[in-house]
Amino acid sequence: MCRLPMTQPIAFRNDIPFIKDLGVEFISAENGRAVVALDLAPRHLNSWSVAHGGVLMTLLDVAMAVAGRSLDPAAGGGVTVEMKTSFLQPANAGTRLVASAHAFHRSSTMAFCDGEVRDADERLIAKAMGTFKYLKVHRAV
Repeated sequence: MCRLPMTQPIAFRNDIPFIKDLGVEFISAENGRAVVALDLAPRHLNSWSVAHGGVLMTLLDVAMAVAGRSLDPAAGGGVTVEMKTSFLQPANAGTRLVASAHAFHRSSTMAFCDGEVRDADERLIAKAMGTFKYLKVHRAV
């Protein structure tokens, strides 16, 4: 198991088995921006041998949630309140997908974000907007 040095921020504070199983890789997160990536494998494809829409939506959801959370270090996490996704063109098997996100507005309890997925050739694959609610850290008494 690879451990990050203590000086680096922890990407996914909570253990999320689905994200691990999918193979989502944390790249960066700070100041309301985040980047995650995924190497598109056969298990990520639909019946037309292109990226499954659920995989693309998951990448966008994770990137936007992390971007929003980067604005509130005290947040225990965040949950998706709503998300709208547009699929622009197919992502072909064997490519690396990069999802980047930006939290463009926040309140004390919510973050409003947008994101996009591009392939290794920088083609725009999908775009999304989402609203995320910050969760408080619950400490045992």
